[in-house]
Amino acid sequence: MTFVDRTLSCVDCGVEFIHSAEDQEFYAQKSFASDPKRCTSCRASRRMARDGGDDLRDIGGPRGFDRGERPTREYFAVVCSECGNQAQVPFKPRMDRPVYCSDCFRKVKPD
Repeated sequence: MTFVDRTLSCVDCGVEFIHSAEDQEFYAQKSFASDPKRCTSCRASRRMARDGGDDLRDIGGPRGFDRGERPTREYFAVVCSECGNQAQVPFKPRMDRPVYCSDCFRKVKPD
């Protein structure tokens, strides 16, 4: 089968583009059922939007999962149960448990 360059119209922007004979042969080899619907620039735009703008897969977690920004940690002001100094802790203290500053925590923590 011989292929001839064809002019198609992009469904997104309406611009006419050439579906070359080489591309048509490639489509046939891959058993693609339909012609391309978008021009090269609209395909690239959709690919960029789908992939998040830039290639985040290189900096993401496993299998390209983007972990995003970490939320800022909230700190709470407390009075150390051991020495009575002011301290800040990254958790909301409960009244039924003692809270220590970092120096006192190092002394009392179980190893």
